[in-house]
Amino acid sequence: MNLSFELSIEISEQYDFSKNSLSKISQNPWVKNQWPLVYFIQNQTLRIAYIGESTNAYNRIQNHLSNSKKSNVLNKISIIGSDKFNKSATLDIESNLIQYITSEGTYQLQNGNYGLINHNYYQKDLYKDLFKEIWNKLIENKIVSKSLSEIENSELFKYSPYKSLNEDQYNSVLEILNGLCLKEFNRIFIKGSAGTGKTILATYLIKLLHSDVSEDLEEYNDDELREISYIRSFQSKYPNAKIGLVIAMTSLRESLKNVFRKVPGLKPSMIINPSETFNLNEKYDLLIVDEAHRLRQYKNIGWMGAFKKNNQKLGLDDSGNELDWILNNSKNQIFFYDSAQSVKPSDIDENHFNKLLNDAQTLNLRLTSQMRVKGGNNYISFVDELLHNKRKEAEFFQIENYELIHFDSLNDLYNELKIKEKSHGLCRLVAGYAWPWQSKIDKDAIDIEIDGLQFQWNQTEKDWVNSPNAFQEVGSIHTVQGYDLNYTGIIFGREIDYDTNTREIVVDAKMYFDKYGKNGINNLDDLKVYIINIYKTIMYRGIKGTFVYACNENLRNYLKNNIETFKHKLPFRILPFAEVKPYVNSVPLVDITAAAGGFSDLQIHSNFNWVELPFNIAVKEGYFVCKIEGESMNKKIPNGSYCLFKKDFGGSRNGKIVLVESTNIQDADFGSGYTIKEYHSKKNIENDQWSQQEIILKPLSYHDNYKDINLRNDELVNLKVLGIFECVL
Repeated sequence: MNLSFELSIEISEQYDFSKNSLSKISQNPWVKNQWPLVYFIQNQTLRIAYIGESTNAYNRIQNHLSNSKKSNVLNKISIIGSDKFNKSATLDIESNLIQYITSEGTYQLQNGNYGLINHNYYQKDLYKDLFKEIWNKLIENKIVSKSLSEIENSELFKYSPYKSLNEDQYNSVLEILNGLCLKEFNRIFIKGSAGTGKTILATYLIKLLHSDVSEDLEEYNDDELREISYIRSFQSKYPNAKIGLVIAMTSLRESLKNVFRKVPGLKPSMIINPSETFNLNEKYDLLIVDEAHRLRQYKNIGWMGAFKKNNQKLGLDDSGNELDWILNNSKNQIFFYDSAQSVKPSDIDENHFNKLLNDAQTLNLRLTSQMRVKGGNNYISFVDELLHNKRKEAEFFQIENYELIHFDSLNDLYNELKIKEKSHGLCRLVAGYAWPWQSKIDKDAIDIEIDGLQFQWNQTEKDWVNSPNAFQEVGSIHTVQGYDLNYTGIIFGREIDYDTNTREIVVDAKMYFDKYGKNGINNLDDLKVYIINIYKTIMYRGIKGTFVYACNENLRNYLKNNIETFKHKLPFRILPFAEVKPYVNSVPLVDITAAAGGFSDLQIHSNFNWVELPFNIAVKEGYFVCKIEGESMNKKIPNGSYCLFKKDFGGSRNGKIVLVESTNIQDADFGSGYTIKEYHSKKNIENDQWSQQEIILKPLSYHDNYKDINLRNDELVNLKVLGIFECVL
């Protein structure tokens, strides 16, 4: 069932956050009627804020005014309301606002991070556009400045301790705290494959355990109260607790230090490498170890002398390792671990961890939900089966909302990756270590040359994915492990191939140039395990898609049998009538000048040409294509573009680009009768009563001669939304 009403929101005027303003706040329609709402309290000068939600906002605001940490610092409050809000929706919006405003950077929040969980509720997908509208209004009111997409690509958003957890993660948090505080397990292992949110959980926990839980606890639910009681128990047991987050990998460690610099209550000094666990005069109360599978042993490392000295401090011989250091230098430990992401012989052998996992003093937990890759657990399983030759029959992996594409040409892959980089950002080329790193010695040297393209390996090891020249370089496993990318372009190098006789993936040690990755390995099968783990790990980086290219022909053919190959195609082609299967293989091409008022199914089926869409766009009922001319939407739609629309079936349109028909429209590009604009709906309040509804159709143009089209009351009678814009073809 679709929502048949318009989901719109109102952000009130800014009230003074003081007891003298309570009477005025009480007359706000949402407060007055005790409706579920969200509120935003701020001090714009100090850039400090607090976000909350309530069904009894008047009492909640009174409580906040009694809290000196809020009343002495914050001075303005705004009410965010909608007549379609419910408790679940406001919890979700509160959680999202905390998550995005923290990462946006304008304000530091007074909120704790307990209780942040993704709430599932009826018709949630239809309500999600409401948050986009709220955010756009916050930008209009100059409360924030960055777009949602800008924030989502930032490292602070990706590793924020304010990240909303899924149910799997949140239940793990409660079990971890219960084990740590009540059952007194001093060692906790959380296993989870790539993309299950291990790093997110690690940052969430360290912030949580540093939370100030002295505030009033009214309106918290049972799980949140349990979480807070655990925190109080831990803080009582370990006053001024010494907690460290151990990260073995240099690149990820530097990124997380940057995040901790920007989060109130956290410090970059909390992020440490294993050697720094020796720095305190006394043991750490708790060490949280992310990517524990990358902890090192005394083997194939470039700092053997320093490693040996650390072992000697603990009375250990050369069999000692970084795991031993952590166990000896802390009272409690939490390990996030995935043996399948061990990529070098210097990584501690799995047997060391198994001994701890089987210890009675160890609490074992597992994360299963895929948080990163939109292809979900099905994609994770596919990659594992593909690289371990477990697929019984060759069949393309296809799933909605995820692009897995094989390329015969690296040129084609790189060009497609450029397109994705322009539209999404955070798209990177990554390869196996199949070429010498000559540019480490000669800064002008070319490391990799394929299909006439020339690249250097990543020129920085610290936070390479966010470095200025990253798109022009090729990253390695050591600079992308632990990171999220939007799209990953992967070069399967010369060290990995496919044997057509044995029907297995094989490796060539001579073509593998990571000296610390292969020295001392005498068994080719052992080296193969590491190389396969490398490619699995980098294939799990892409949130929206993964593009692959193989240097060796046999491997290329193997991949082509399992992954759909990129094809050069025109955006669409008109099908001969005999080939047309409406909404199965084609959608109608509509002449926009004849579109207004003419979208009956009968007319579509009988009067329009039918076109085939690009291979990566699924055909759906209600889709149609129009050619759009003019400059009023040129920020999103270049003049002369063919665009894909979907028929409007109701629900929220706010913030969406729409094709609209109305006799009251006069458009500079399209004349009278119809237009394409960004749609905004609002209700105006006079004397605390709804007085009128207004639809604003906004141009998105680089030219300032295009103005908003405002339609009110009677002008809305004949307004009809014909289609919702999907993309430019």
